[in-house]
Amino acid sequence: MGKTKQIFELVDEPGYVLVQSKDQITAGNAVRKDQMEGKAAIANKTTSCVFKLLQDAGFKTAFVRQHSETAFVASRCEMIPIEWVCRRIATGSFLKRNPGVKEGYRFTPLKMEMFFKDDANNDPQWSEEQLLAAGFELAGLTIGRCEVDIMSKSTVAIFEVLEKAWATQDCTLVDMKIEFGVNVTTKEIVLADVIDNDSWRLWPAGDRSQQKDKQVYRDLKEVTPEAMQMVKRNFEWVAERVKLLLESQAKGRVVVLMGSTSDVAHCEKIRKACGSYGIPCHLRVTSAHKGPDETLRIKAEYEGDGIPTIFVAVAGRSNGLGPVMSGNTAYPVINCPPITPDWGAQDIWSSLRMPSGLGCSTVLSPEAAAQFAAQILGLNDHLVWLKLRASMLNTWISLKQADKKLQECSL
Repeated sequence: MGKTKQIFELVDEPGYVLVQSKDQITAGNAVRKDQMEGKAAIANKTTSCVFKLLQDAGFKTAFVRQHSETAFVASRCEMIPIEWVCRRIATGSFLKRNPGVKEGYRFTPLKMEMFFKDDANNDPQWSEEQLLAAGFELAGLTIGRCEVDIMSKSTVAIFEVLEKAWATQDCTLVDMKIEFGVNVTTKEIVLADVIDNDSWRLWPAGDRSQQKDKQVYRDLKEVTPEAMQMVKRNFEWVAERVKLLLESQAKGRVVVLMGSTSDVAHCEKIRKACGSYGIPCHLRVTSAHKGPDETLRIKAEYEGDGIPTIFVAVAGRSNGLGPVMSGNTAYPVINCPPITPDWGAQDIWSSLRMPSGLGCSTVLSPEAAAQFAAQILGLNDHLVWLKLRASMLNTWISLKQADKKLQECSL
């Protein structure tokens, strides 16, 4: 039983639990606590949206599904008793612990801190060395160097993703705290617990005086019904806004132009990789050598509806398609020629050596061409950027775990 939630084992779903929110709001390790009618539903709505956003991006979390207005189902985890705190802007307790630092100081890179969950001692700050020395063993997993590094890197990635998402609502994510657990079934470290309006500081338009988070409650001189209504309105504002984070701001697309249907298999790889970033991908057949007027007509078709578009030119032998497109559109063009073993070394030059005034890039791997297109579209579509950021993290984690496994085999 926590201060703001209860956990119930699900008898009919082994390995899963029900996380039930409570209508209680607390501050200073529950030195101050009040009932706030409707808080459970608001907190549950916020957490469910945030976890859905992170899961869709590709982060590993304990969240499974929203169960009711005030509860969600999660994988059962043994919790690591550490709060990971990530800060973009210096404020609050950081200033008290670091006198001389001015409020509003911007951390680039992000500032990471950790606190040991110990109510009796007011959650003391810990170092990585203390965490390693503690040698926690949870669900059969010892928390060592590899696990600490994974949590540390994941905290930064999760913060960056939520920061990017909140920026679409002109809201600054100032700092946040998260917790990890070990999934008892998979033995994996996953983001667990909750992320709701108690977990972060949010400043609309970067303005502290407009803060919408729990700090408003912490700052109350006295708790009156009117003050609690104001706090509740802030929490509701966040719960409404958080739903908008799941919506794309500027849906883009990739249009793959192939010189011949013999290149379909190569193009399908591009389409499949685009799909993994949630990017619609259209395949078209046109030859800039044999039908330049038709190539330019197809180009105009995609330029005329205002949807951000990236063209990928797939042409073997002599690539006229990419250069002709690049010379006739202001949209990005990526060459992705299918290289054959016989003449590939010669053919590639028609993609690399461009006349002046053309700016198309050349990427040989179909998956990498799709990733490059995603990186361009991700500049304006946070949902694409989130997937790229999670993918980077997951690649790093798999390398870290492979290294750990190899070390264990070598010992």
